[in-house]
Amino acid sequence: MSEGKFATSVSCIDGRIQFPLAGWIKETYSVDFVDVISEPGVDKKIVENLDLESIKHKVGISISAHKSKLIVVSGHHDCAGNPVSDDVHISQIKKGVEVISSWDLDAKVVGVWVDASWNINSI
Repeated sequence: MSEGKFATSVSCIDGRIQFPLAGWIKETYSVDFVDVISEPGVDKKIVENLDLESIKHKVGISISAHKSKLIVVSGHHDCAGNPVSDDVHISQIKKGVEVISSWDLDAKVVGVWVDASWNINSI
């Protein structure tokens, strides 16, 4: 259905992170396009099983329609949807990677933290 190599970003709706995150994913993993599945405070939603079936369905579309082989789970500094410490975010991202990995989607799942300077940091 699609031409080009895709990755899937599971991220917060915050517009400040979208451009730097997509650019980092494209450069780091040599993909052409990044499908974005966004929810406010998505790292929290995944670990607390909130709207998880909806997120899983959307990830499944990216995998099946665009043949994405990479899922990037992220969280970020100054998140309005999940106002917790950086350490809590990082813990949630790590758990989110475990949860999404358990779905057996034939895709690599990685976690990243977007810091106060909007830099992307692998976890």
